[in-house]
Amino acid sequence: MLIKLINYSHNRARRMRWAVAVTASATLVAVLAGCGAPTVGNGATVTLRLGYFANITQAPALVGIKSGLFADALGTRATLKPSVFNAGPEAVEALFAGAIDAAFIGPNPAINAYSRSGGRALRIVSGSTSGGAFLVVSRDVSSVVDLEGRTVASPQLGSTQDVAVRSWLASQGYATDGSGGGAIAVVPQANADALTAFKQGQIAGAWVPEPWATRLVLEGGGHVLVDERDLWPDGTYPTTLLVVSTRFLHDHPDQVDALLQGLVASLDLIASDPDASHEMTNEAIADVVGTPLTATVLAAGFRNLTFGVDPYPASLLQSARHAHMVDLLDSVDVSEILDLTILNRVLQRLGRPEVSAS
Repeated sequence: MLIKLINYSHNRARRMRWAVAVTASATLVAVLAGCGAPTVGNGATVTLRLGYFANITQAPALVGIKSGLFADALGTRATLKPSVFNAGPEAVEALFAGAIDAAFIGPNPAINAYSRSGGRALRIVSGSTSGGAFLVVSRDVSSVVDLEGRTVASPQLGSTQDVAVRSWLASQGYATDGSGGGAIAVVPQANADALTAFKQGQIAGAWVPEPWATRLVLEGGGHVLVDERDLWPDGTYPTTLLVVSTRFLHDHPDQVDALLQGLVASLDLIASDPDASHEMTNEAIADVVGTPLTATVLAAGFRNLTFGVDPYPASLLQSARHAHMVDLLDSVDVSEILDLTILNRVLQRLGRPEVSAS
């Protein structure tokens, strides 16, 4: 079945709705910026280097960048410099190298960076996205037993989905290692490469975030074997979090305040105008990968996600335990990984409930 790509060039009505929505949200950011966050003492501006991925699970980041909400919130206090990555471990290495100051990443790369640095490298300052990760397998696989002697992919060794597939396999009695050993091999691959390998029958499945899970189903003829929501007690778990280097957080708290204002505005736009925010997300993905998603993939991906600033603190310790269980993390201590002080200040200015760090 052919699925028609969304036609952007002639969709004037939708573009007008987008402009109205962005203007309204930008006005909210401007009001917040004028009544809350302090300015840099010497009047100088800084560059805020922000990492993100071209996935639907990163819609709040994509909308914030594409709409200009982040840049508008930062105003003259900082210049936004976005950088795209394939997965969290890659972004973490950039943060360690001082190449970026903040990033939208999954919980396990954040926890790993925190642990490797003795709790000094970064802090989680907000949630962003929950859900949207699946193990999609070929049609001849109906249970984990059918994966024996075969290969499944994950986005990158140590990524949130990599830890998820390895810990799930361990719970089923299958040990894995970082070199692709074991009765069921887990081989890290870029999401686009995993889709190609799945279509060609080179892998039996992949544990991936949206939109790749839906693409494996629709384009690769696969089916969902595991919905990660089913593995969590209440069905909620963080897929994307906003982390900031402790150096930047200490030196530039007003810029972090502004970035969080932009994130709240982006989340508001996603909630208030799904059509406009979906289109912005799709165009942002197309900017990176070259082509937009089909309307069907886009809609299916968004249906599998929940957006909000809650980082689900209780799940972070469990994520650390999962990584420790599969020998990808030494310490499960995440006691100081969260710093929601600035986020709660932003929420208080908006008259919204604060987010608990416990």
